[in-house]
Amino acid sequence: MVVLLLKRMLPFLFLPSIVWAQSNNGFVKGRVTEKTESGNTEVLIGANVYWMGTTKGVATDNEGEFAIERIKGTSKLIISYVGYVSDTIDVANKSVVEVALHQEKTLDEVEISYRQNSTTIDYSKVDKTETMGEKELLKAACCNLSESFETSPSVDVSFTDAVTGTRQIRMLGLTGPYIQINRENMPDVRGLSSLFGLTYIPGTWVESIQLNKGAGSVINGYESIAGQINVNLRNPASMDRLYVNAYANESGRLEANVNLKKDVGKKWGTALLLHGKSNMIKNDRNKDGFLDMPVGNQLIALNRWELFSSKMRLQFGIKGTFIDNLGGQTSFRPEQDEGTTNAWGASIKTERLEGWSKIGFADSGKPYQSLGIQLSGGVHNQYSYFGLRMYNASQRFFYGNLIYQSIIGTTSHKYKVGASMQLDNYNEQLSSVTFDRTEAVPGIFAEYTYNYFDKFGLVAGLRLDHHNLYGTFVTPRLHLRYAITENSVLRASAGKGYRTANILSENNGLLASSRQFIIESDGSKKPYGLDQESAWNYGLNFTQSFTVDYRDGSLSFDLYRTDFKNQIVVDLENPREVRFYNLDGQSYANSFQAQFDYELIKRLDVRLAYRWYDVKTTYGTELLEKPLLSKHRAFLNLAYHTRNYWKFDFTVNWQGKKRIPSTASNPVEYRVSEDSPAYFVMNLQVTKVWREKFEVYAGVENLLNYKQENPILASADPFSQYFDSTLLWGPIFGRNIYVGLRYKIK
Repeated sequence: MVVLLLKRMLPFLFLPSIVWAQSNNGFVKGRVTEKTESGNTEVLIGANVYWMGTTKGVATDNEGEFAIERIKGTSKLIISYVGYVSDTIDVANKSVVEVALHQEKTLDEVEISYRQNSTTIDYSKVDKTETMGEKELLKAACCNLSESFETSPSVDVSFTDAVTGTRQIRMLGLTGPYIQINRENMPDVRGLSSLFGLTYIPGTWVESIQLNKGAGSVINGYESIAGQINVNLRNPASMDRLYVNAYANESGRLEANVNLKKDVGKKWGTALLLHGKSNMIKNDRNKDGFLDMPVGNQLIALNRWELFSSKMRLQFGIKGTFIDNLGGQTSFRPEQDEGTTNAWGASIKTERLEGWSKIGFADSGKPYQSLGIQLSGGVHNQYSYFGLRMYNASQRFFYGNLIYQSIIGTTSHKYKVGASMQLDNYNEQLSSVTFDRTEAVPGIFAEYTYNYFDKFGLVAGLRLDHHNLYGTFVTPRLHLRYAITENSVLRASAGKGYRTANILSENNGLLASSRQFIIESDGSKKPYGLDQESAWNYGLNFTQSFTVDYRDGSLSFDLYRTDFKNQIVVDLENPREVRFYNLDGQSYANSFQAQFDYELIKRLDVRLAYRWYDVKTTYGTELLEKPLLSKHRAFLNLAYHTRNYWKFDFTVNWQGKKRIPSTASNPVEYRVSEDSPAYFVMNLQVTKVWREKFEVYAGVENLLNYKQENPILASADPFSQYFDSTLLWGPIFGRNIYVGLRYKIK
């Protein structure tokens, strides 16, 4: 019923595009086969079928079948396949054909050598999508998703505070909650998991990561403001039968990961992904009486199933996460000191259970037409305390998305329409104050895609959502692509995004201080009595690929601006308070990045990048730079591998100075400078591979042993009003050596 209603609405939603649509001349369907030496007939999968004199074509599916749209000017189809004699047929009066190809009698031996880049950009896509493959992820230890971006200049990684050991990421100068993080195109890191959720995805589970800056697709929701990160996990169709990874570092962190897959019958496959981490050694290298990193245990398990079928795709799975971390003073004993002033401690326990399913229906005769259903849901519980403050929270969530896609006349005009539902129930308690709410957001969306050969592309999307607490709002998105030459692509994007600020869960690290939490609520039923965040994002990107001395390279320039219409300001300018209030003034983020990738000599890849931020927000009545964010960053990554399976990866990050929130009202001994110094961080990893089955790797993080001195204010008196571990601008732990091994059976 929903699909029928949306299809009836389509002409009104896309009236201009219908005018552009070409007339429907019908389709030609067929099957491509070969006759083997034994006389049997077998289908040819992936045979090329295209119109003579054009580049318009398709490939045969798993059944050797194809369906290609007729075009004006020709009625002759060419069918080709490597190692076979091509055939040309006239289909002027035919709608169904059967084609049998014959092997060439002689075929010269040709050796084709091709190196897959560790990070790729699809030049044909309208939006700029950076795909980080396994080769990129293995350049570093990559123990969880928050550590997977060490070799990417597009994402900044930093710690939120000097107690909890929580890493946060930034894109376009904005923190993780402004980035929509999906798992296989379904919402994943959001709500209570916004801050810690990146650690819930072990790095060894990740098959690839797609990264988009700026406004994303309306199909995935309205929450993308700074960009989208989509994570594809290992799946039964493509993963190894067995994959084992073990890791240890000098801080006492031990990890073990096991990935298993098994075929169940001819059409089903299942995968079991297991992760365990333990860190029970207390480290206090700077001798301030506080643990440099929390101790604790982590267990995560995932089981997924997948149906292999040409007409219907079905997959479902379940995932469980348990984390128990303890930080604070080295003398803290939770059994005796919790809730007292004997010693200061912080404990965070997380229990999360979630499940999901994806169902897709496709017609092999109409490969451009499909229907997909996405469903997910779960429960998330967090139990924590920070000194004398307690923070407990729970979230129950459900997500559903229905997507129908087809064409308007020809495959140059495609569309997707659908409906979604997001439900969230939150229960939060900060000391004696409770914050409970239920959010229900039904929505509908439509997205139109137009492609003019390989020269021009357009994706225009529109969403209409109704929030039970914020009302109805519209989300427009637009992406444009123009190929200046075969190797030069210019892209532009614009779009709006909305989100609910979960101010407590997203700022858990601020509880590791004596700052008083002040929420300037308007007393309404809106979450925390604050307005919905909204912002416009605009972007330009130019990408140039080239070949010099038979080696490929690329050069890209990104320019983006995010302009907030409303933002929940997190104000740290008073050292004894953190204030949350609606924006009253300007807030914007400008971002520029230049990146150069090239194979300098054979098997030596070089990546150079420079990034500039101009991020300012109105704090009170004054427009100030965003604190603890470097305006300038330079990046270098060198990746080299030998013929005998040695790999060397070296990364240099230079961070410019950062503004530190004012501490002028503190006593002299508890004041810090207004700006941090600039600094370098270098990482090195060496890997040895045996027969592509067994690997041993060793590395050093922070090779120069650079550390922020005295990262915690009033560390000797943590229950005083001056205690603060949140003014963190640099590394805490210093140099860290690690070793590991990987073993797999294909």
